[in-house]
Amino acid sequence: MKRNVAAILMITLAILFVSGCKKKVPTIGISQYGEHDALDKARKGFIQGLADAGLTEGKDFEIDYQNAGFDDAIATQIAQNFSSNNVALMMAIATPSATACYAAAEDKDIPVVFSAISDPARAKLDSGNVTGTSDKLPVDAQLDLIRKLQPEASTIGIIYTTSELNSVSTIAEFEEKAPIYGFTIVPIGITQQSEATLAADTLIAKRVDCFSNLTDNNVVGVTSSILEKTREAGIPVYGSEIGQVELGCVAAAGIDYFELGKQTGAIAAKILKKEAKASEIPYETISEYGIYVNSPALAEMGLVLPAEIVDRAIEVND
Repeated sequence: MKRNVAAILMITLAILFVSGCKKKVPTIGISQYGEHDALDKARKGFIQGLADAGLTEGKDFEIDYQNAGFDDAIATQIAQNFSSNNVALMMAIATPSATACYAAAEDKDIPVVFSAISDPARAKLDSGNVTGTSDKLPVDAQLDLIRKLQPEASTIGIIYTTSELNSVSTIAEFEEKAPIYGFTIVPIGITQQSEATLAADTLIAKRVDCFSNLTDNNVVGVTSSILEKTREAGIPVYGSEIGQVELGCVAAAGIDYFELGKQTGAIAAKILKKEAKASEIPYETISEYGIYVNSPALAEMGLVLPAEIVDRAIEVND
């Protein structure tokens, strides 16, 4: 009996020893500001980017994914929880999540990698133990696209959230560059998502020639509802990325958020592999944009692609 007890004790100690010797898998805390197609694609692309860099989930890293539901207070709670749990790296999708993560990580020097942020400098995420990828819109390309599709248009309506730094800076760029292409921007600021469809009604009443969506989270979240109204009014809506065109926007000079996420994952992999610190990697702005088109939506609005666009246009319905 004593021998059996001793044997069991030895086996138990051996198991505990082996378990203790196992290498702890670093945790990546992913804070996503809310759920919509673009942000979801950024997250999925990020995980793919890690895999492309040779890292395997469960072996080289674990993921703690949290969603803030577009609530700044919850984004702060998520970031603080990551900090308390001493995650190896925080990955933040959209500005509110990124600024919350950076604030929570700063004292512990936890690296933060962000994605889907249009203006990192304005958000004060361009220095420190933080890096990532910017989804800055190609504003000139978008204005040029609208001019080619609607030669007679003069006004572009844009709905934006007044508290979203990305949207505020992008609106300013649109207003600065619009006159070069013969446009006037008609902006309407909102404070919460429930106001977006009412803002659409206002722009329709103003008889703008078209809408141009930003990557504004509150607006993107109700794009389908906005499109129902603009279809009835016969007003084209231009998206800012492929997902919005898939929903029914006529076209976009924009980005693919899955590819943006992959680019972010490649940056995070360098940090996890200890090849570089976040503070040593400048944030990157995606350099390639696509011309995405939705042919049924174009036809419904009576718009025809000019020959100069046809060859490079990517049809989202294929």
